[in-house]
Amino acid sequence: MTMFLRGSWALMLGIMLLQIGNGLQGTLLGVRGSLEGIDPTWMGLVMSAYFVGFLGGSQVTPVLLRRVGHVRVFAALGSLVSAAFILYAVYVNPYFWWFLRLLVGFCMSGLYVVAESWINDSTTTKNRGQALSMYVMMQMIGIVLGQMLLNVSDPAGYNLFVLISVLVSLAFAPILLSSTPAPVFQTSEKMTLRQLMKVSPLGCVGIFLLGGIFSALFGMASIFAAEKGFSILEISWFTMAIYTGGMLFQYPIGWFSDRMDRRILIVLVTAVAAVSSALGMMVGDSFWMLVGVALLIGGTTNPLYALLLAYVNDHLEYEQMSSASGGLIFINGVGAMGGPILVGYLINTVGPDGFFAFIAVLAGIICVYSLYRMTQTASIAVEDTGAFVPLHGASTQIASELAIEVQEELQSESEAEEVVDDVKNMSAQEVAASEHKLDVLEEAVDKVIGHKR
Repeated sequence: MTMFLRGSWALMLGIMLLQIGNGLQGTLLGVRGSLEGIDPTWMGLVMSAYFVGFLGGSQVTPVLLRRVGHVRVFAALGSLVSAAFILYAVYVNPYFWWFLRLLVGFCMSGLYVVAESWINDSTTTKNRGQALSMYVMMQMIGIVLGQMLLNVSDPAGYNLFVLISVLVSLAFAPILLSSTPAPVFQTSEKMTLRQLMKVSPLGCVGIFLLGGIFSALFGMASIFAAEKGFSILEISWFTMAIYTGGMLFQYPIGWFSDRMDRRILIVLVTAVAAVSSALGMMVGDSFWMLVGVALLIGGTTNPLYALLLAYVNDHLEYEQMSSASGGLIFINGVGAMGGPILVGYLINTVGPDGFFAFIAVLAGIICVYSLYRMTQTASIAVEDTGAFVPLHGASTQIASELAIEVQEELQSESEAEEVVDDVKNMSAQEVAASEHKLDVLEEAVDKVIGHKR
């Protein structure tokens, strides 16, 4: 791990700075839109544009990388993101903001592809799991810190937009000046949606609906808080709780995931998310109760992507996993595009609690559908399932393929440890018998080889 950090500290620092700027951007736009009197329905459309661009970027970036290389793509996309963050404050208009959000989503997708390719190329099977965990942690820390920066200046002014532009610009400097060589881009073709649905209906439905939940949390939480009349400090606390919950719950959920039927865990996690969302509609204006609700919702929904991905992989052969990950990311992206639009409409028609109602309904559907699937197919034995690997919901296919490699390595290590434990527990008679079986097998192989000769 020390060797990895020595060569990739610049990348990890850059990712954290990038996520600070990107995390602050979403919250700041929601607050500024409310201050400018922009209709919540329109703000939902603006926030949705990010996910439209993100999905488009995931399809186009591989082509750009093959044509001009990682460094040029990274520098070009970074420059566009930095410029877009400044332009938000130049002309406050929902049509203009929609275009900028589309551009930012497209560029951020490309930047993630480049960063994740670098991680994949600069790690080995021994430290890949730790590297991926650190990558996810840097993403979450960056988003959390970004929420607190909302308080350093007036959202109605220009300073915060300048700040996020500067943060993003600084994020590229350590990466582009690093001595780590640029990787060779490689990725797998996607499975068709029909193939994925046949392999794992629950995985496809769950990841599609989770895309809507994730985009609602990432894009509309600050708009909900502003519509509730929260102060700037309260808005930052509320949005920060969502991502803090994701950081705190990721590893406990992963621990349970490796020790029980994953469908049962999906039912429990989504049930908590649905009940917490329903509770959010009932507590009224009790700020700290709403912060607690946000913590629970974020804690249960953020790790759900990695949990569903692990569940799908349990039903696939290793060589199918990479192609399946690309299809799942596409499904997730399609689901994410509609989340902010529907939440914006609900907030505009039924009030701020439409935010919680949307999450409660989607989480409830995943929970009920999981229960239904448990009646249709038998569960896979826990010892035959792959390991849970933390993964952020906004990751690209590169990160998913990286997670699959880590999962396979962890599974191999687990099986090796079981063999060692079995050998340690063998009696002297069992050892002698095993040695005799090996001798007989060796003699048989020698006879076959001699016969062929």
